[in-house]
Amino acid sequence: MADREPQAAAHAHLRVPPKALKEYPLTLRPFFWNQKRKYGAILDGALLWGRSPLVFRMLALLYGAFDRRRSPVDPAMRSLLTVRVSQLNGCAFCIDLNTATLLKRGVSEEKAFALADWRTSPMFDARERLVLELAERMTRDPQTVDDDLIADLGAHYDHDGIVELAGLIAFQNMSAKFNTALGVPPKGFCRVPLPKAVVAADDGPVHAPSLPSEAAGE
Repeated sequence: MADREPQAAAHAHLRVPPKALKEYPLTLRPFFWNQKRKYGAILDGALLWGRSPLVFRMLALLYGAFDRRRSPVDPAMRSLLTVRVSQLNGCAFCIDLNTATLLKRGVSEEKAFALADWRTSPMFDARERLVLELAERMTRDPQTVDDDLIADLGAHYDHDGIVELAGLIAFQNMSAKFNTALGVPPKGFCRVPLPKAVVAADDGPVHAPSLPSEAAGE
């Protein structure tokens, strides 16, 4: 009982409480150890996913596959996608963590600030705009991905690359929706605060600007 009380207090913001660490299976310890080494603590999301150990291990392997060195999608592009999808879902934790990764991958703070306004900002090239268009259309409900967009992406990526783009966008949508639904808060990974327009408030989600009707078909 004594072990549970500090644990419960530390994670009172979560809508589902984590288990006591000793209750997680040994097979998850390497994942937890790696997070403590990398982030200084075990992330709330990992403790929640850890309630379903098999699913957690498979998710970790899937993310590792998307983030591998030989991915046809370069690291900066992967981070642009994950931050934008996080913004659209209003996941404050995801915005925080993924923006920190974006900056580590060499993207400037100015460009990170401009991401929510990528359609009008001159900082994004044609390839980035197409990929962000795919992310927006896949994330919005209903989806409006069409043959023309996939054909335009074909000027920059082969079929394998397009599949990985779509897969990563889908994965980040799942992650963001999971974290938001269960109340996972930001942890302050990103030292540079994002504009208020794209950071989720404590009492509500981000409301990203609507897509122009000609792009979204709305």
